[in-house]
Amino acid sequence: MVRSRKLIGAFVLTGVAALTLAGCAGGSGSGSSAAPSDESEESPVAEAPVCEPATEPVGEVGGDLSLKIGTALPVTGTLAFLGPPEIEGVNYATSLINEYTETSGLSLDVVHGDSGDTDNKAYETEIPRLLSEDVSAIVGAASSGTSLQFIDQVVGEGVIQFSPANTSDAFTTYDDDCLYFRTAPSDVLQGAVHGNFIASEGYQTLGLIVLNDAYGTGLAKYITEAFEGAGGEVVAAPTFNTGDTSFDAQISEVLAQDPEAITVISFDEAETLLPSLIEKGFDPADLFLVDGNMAAYTDLEPGLLEGARGTYPGPTPDDVQAFIDGLNGFVEESGTDALKDYTYAPESFDAVNLIALAALASGSTDPEAISGKLQEVSGGVDGGEKCTTFADCADIILGGGQADYDGVSSPVTFDEVGDPTEGMINIYQYGADNTYAPYEG
Repeated sequence: MVRSRKLIGAFVLTGVAALTLAGCAGGSGSGSSAAPSDESEESPVAEAPVCEPATEPVGEVGGDLSLKIGTALPVTGTLAFLGPPEIEGVNYATSLINEYTETSGLSLDVVHGDSGDTDNKAYETEIPRLLSEDVSAIVGAASSGTSLQFIDQVVGEGVIQFSPANTSDAFTTYDDDCLYFRTAPSDVLQGAVHGNFIASEGYQTLGLIVLNDAYGTGLAKYITEAFEGAGGEVVAAPTFNTGDTSFDAQISEVLAQDPEAITVISFDEAETLLPSLIEKGFDPADLFLVDGNMAAYTDLEPGLLEGARGTYPGPTPDDVQAFIDGLNGFVEESGTDALKDYTYAPESFDAVNLIALAALASGSTDPEAISGKLQEVSGGVDGGEKCTTFADCADIILGGGQADYDGVSSPVTFDEVGDPTEGMINIYQYGADNTYAPYEG
């Protein structure tokens, strides 16, 4: 289904600026309340190693370039439901880039791989295979915890790692040789919006059930800070590990504290965890989900999740409908299965476009040269000309100008550590069919 969102907290500026959240209306609702600002919370970017953008191309701009990238996206594991939209986002971008090869001189080849997760560890064989293909960049993984398992291996080989979905703040200060980038905003933003939203709904106590990895514990940290900063109390926060199949102990620990609301931070463990929690008498109207488990649960008993709410980063469907239509047409024409969801497809599409544009601007397929131009082509260096497609941006670069790609997922605009400097978080609510629509308040 097409995800529909109501914007409650919007843009975040990183760098030395403090986190700020602005409320604004969105979707078809009657308006939304602003999430409380936390002007005192400092971004961790100030501690990150600073990467200087390249000022000159290292090769001939407009010459023939044969660019090869890999993907390490979840075909198996607890985030496998994210694989199809991310992979097709990559494929769709590749098709449009290659349609313009005769003009740009750049052709793109993609080698797909499976990231798996930290339980099945598919990356242990897939990452070496991708690196052996002499790729300039690897797009993935979706899970922050999984990406952290192989980032040293990828950047140690001098290859770019570019995730469309990593949100852990661990990457902001990671020693990555200026070779790590992402198109998803960090959990600093989602955690602040999520915690403040629950508080704004009148809840005083909150329980958390948390995946014990970089994503889960990081997001839990920022939700806790926001909720308690707004006057609430987190009364329990038990964790579980990837691969766990029973969550009775965690559920019992949280319910023993009788919280008014519960947030579950997980991946597809939610298919087991959520029914167990509700069967023990917890009202789904007081249940909150996050981006890792916001999905259509149509196989569950009808009405089981009715009233549950959740937060998710990314653009609203109204903003990306033309992209979705184009993506669906591409998927249909390619003969692959129709997409059921579009989660992180825009971010994956943008990641590929940015890599290709940086290669074009640098006149090279060398990863270090591409890395040196990624901030520039995203608009993170002053003086660029706005453009929204690979073709339009390529024309600017080929004409001797500086392109500023505004993506489908967001304007992107990388800072000096490869983080996007703005993003959106939207609020949803589940209906009787266990799918979700914009939260109406």
